[in-house]
Amino acid sequence: MPDKKRGTKTFNNAESYLYPDFNFKRMRYKQTHKYMKLTIIPLLALSLFTTACKDKTTDTNDTPVTEKEAPLTPQIDFVFVHEYPHDTTSFTEGFLVHDGRLFESTGATTDLPQTRSLFGAVDLATGKIDVKAEIDKEKYFGEGITFLNGKVFQLTYKTKIGFIYDAKTFKKLGDFTFPSKEGWGMTTDGTNLIMSDGTNTLTYLNPADLKVVKTISVKQDGFERPYLNELEYINGYIYANIWTTNKIVKINPADGKVAGELDLTSLANEAKNISRGSMEMNGIAYDSANNKVYITGKMWPKIYEIKFDK
Repeated sequence: MPDKKRGTKTFNNAESYLYPDFNFKRMRYKQTHKYMKLTIIPLLALSLFTTACKDKTTDTNDTPVTEKEAPLTPQIDFVFVHEYPHDTTSFTEGFLVHDGRLFESTGATTDLPQTRSLFGAVDLATGKIDVKAEIDKEKYFGEGITFLNGKVFQLTYKTKIGFIYDAKTFKKLGDFTFPSKEGWGMTTDGTNLIMSDGTNTLTYLNPADLKVVKTISVKQDGFERPYLNELEYINGYIYANIWTTNKIVKINPADGKVAGELDLTSLANEAKNISRGSMEMNGIAYDSANNKVYITGKMWPKIYEIKFDK
């Protein structure tokens, strides 16, 4: 989707994270003896009670662990394999491999006149896109694409309209509407289309009539995981780029929980050092026939091939 300031909730310190409803600011500045008795003592009592409960949980195995007490998301290590050129005018919104060919879809933002809303096959020798279809960038901002049942499905950003093309000729076959307020990323599990809309919701669409089959809510460490962007389906899991970050999360579609996370900041930093116009990472493509994974970002100068445990 277009780049804009990300709005996120942050915690200024560990105290606020652990005790979000406690007024630490007031405690620090109100120094009367009465206040200290009324706040510090109950807090210490709460701390002792919590410690006792933890000790009890450790000693007995019959107490369930809640989502908020569960271990943090496992980090997935990756290995760099190779790099390829990437067109620095490509504002990447979709990235995938189909029949052994790498495809990319791009969007056009008004403050970057060189960008276009299109999709096509990427030449790994040059990074250039052999354009298969282009939409009017004055009307539509191109988003994610996927191939399924001999067709190409393409999302647009805010118009709630998608387009359908023949997967061989790339002739436009029609359009469709979707219920989400925005279209972001798209992939497929081989049966349904799966789309993101910038929230923590993934929507499954029937490719025959484009009706909603189901939705899943994605959570990470017990909290909603919003800003799901470009998607890829790999070995039964949905991998999603997180908008404005250099992270990819591994989602279990059975329960919506994040099962792992890749941090690709090192590659993002390299891309930005090479080309100052490089923006956030967005693009993960899986070549299942050759077990290869490619990643890139908006207007990056490089496409990186990486390996990791899937």
